[in-house]
Order: sequence, then C-alpha cells, then structure tokens
Amino acid sequence: MDRLPSRILVVDDDPTVSEVITEYLGRAGHTVDRAADGPAALARAEAAWPDLVVLDLMLPGMDGFAVCAALRRRGPVPVIMLTARGDEDDRIAGLELGADDYVTKPFSPRELVLRVDSVLRRARALAGGEGPRGGTLRAAGMTLDPAARRVVRDGRELALTQREFDLLAHFLAHPGEVFGREELMSRVWGWDFGDLSTVTVHIRRLRAKIEQDPAKPRLITTVWGVGYRFDRERAAGGADGRGDADGTGDEDSTDAGPGEA
Repeated sequence: MDRLPSRILVVDDDPTVSEVITEYLGRAGHTVDRAADGPAALARAEAAWPDLVVLDLMLPGMDGFAVCAALRRRGPVPVIMLTARGDEDDRIAGLELGADDYVTKPFSPRELVLRVDSVLRRARALAGGEGPRGGTLRAAGMTLDPAARRVVRDGRELALTQREFDLLAHFLAHPGEVFGREELMSRVWGWDFGDLSTVTVHIRRLRAKIEQDPAKPRLITTVWGVGYRFDRERAAGGADGRGDADGTGDEDSTDAGPGEA
C-alpha cells in the first residue's frame, strides 16, 4: 500500500492505549505527537498542525467533542474518534461534529492504522482537487459547481460540509440510480471500510438542507433494502414538497438507514 508519512496527533488519557497507537503508527512511518487531555492537544496542534488527529472521546475536563469542535474552528483536519462506548448517539454526535471515522474500544491497532491511511488518502485527494469533477450540475433549483465547490439554490449558497457536498454531487451526477451505503462510502469518499452509520447521518443532514420537508424527502429517497436514490423526476417537477405518495419519508425509518440486501 502506498503510504505518505504524516504527522498524527494522538489524544488519549490512557497511557497504555496511547503508547500502543504511537508504536503502530510509528511503524507505519508516521510522526506521532501525543497529548493526554484537551488543552494539551490544542496546544500541540497549535505548535505543529497535524495531518490527522486520533481523538479519545472520554477525556478529563474537556471531552473529545469539545476538542473536535475547537480544532474545527482553527482549521480543517481529519479526525478519527475513539471511545469505549458504542452508543449510537455518541457516534452520531461525533460524526455531526465532523469526525471522519469512529472506532470503538477495544480495537485492533493494525485496523486503526488502515483507517488512518484511508482517511488520509481521502483528505489528500480532496486537497489535491480530486473531488467531484465535470461540469456544472443542476436539479431542483440547485446549481452545483464542482470546481468552485459551491451549491447555490434560489440565489443563496447552501452551507454544505465537504462530505455533504461530495454526496450531493454524486447523486446529481447519477440521477435515478440506487446506491447502497457501502457503495456510497467507497465511490463518494474513497473508504474501503468503516461505520455505515456515517452514510446514514450524512444523508439525513443533506436532506435537512435540500428538502422542503426532510421528514418526507422527495429528492433523496430511500429504496428499502437497497439504498438511496436521487429522484430526477421529482426534482424536476415535485420539489415543492406537495405530498409523498409512496411514504418513503418517515422520520424514524430514514434515520435508521436502509437495510443491506
């Protein structure tokens, strides 16, 4: 596997976990900085901005959510969150803050290294202009410019995150096609593995920004047991939010995500 050495900041108050992660990342050729709490992590990042942060959720004083939010305010950086809790609410909260991946303890250090490499590859591809390509895409009153990475609707620019933009660009470029969550992770974000709830969360967040009624989505619809589809016909003529004849937009069911066929 091609691997470019990177500076990784590991933030964990458990010295054993921190040492193991540092050892494995060091073997993979990365330079590793370590911090045991939030303030120390922010100081380390300020002194030498990392290429990626491995961030424990349960930190003393300032938890991982607060550290992630503070890092995001200072600049873009990929974040992989670690936690001993597997609660779905925690995963969703981390993903909504912008975490790029979420790993539950105990975990395989070798798998964590692979996840780090996967997230770094995607981050570098986007920084190098390898995100969505092609000409301007239009649907449902939206104009998406891949080169400028802007989406305008009715004269107003939509505030989309990096992953939301890539997801919308993929749907607009493939109207009427159905994509499962694993396929979206691979084709849109370049991830070979990961938590499928990442896709579910970002579908929900994207719907909240482009649908007239996110609880009854008419543009990004769920194909039960398969995945999601951008409905071109509804985008062309039914984006006014009137009715939802097939009832695909139930709030609870869309949050749960599609099943795997």
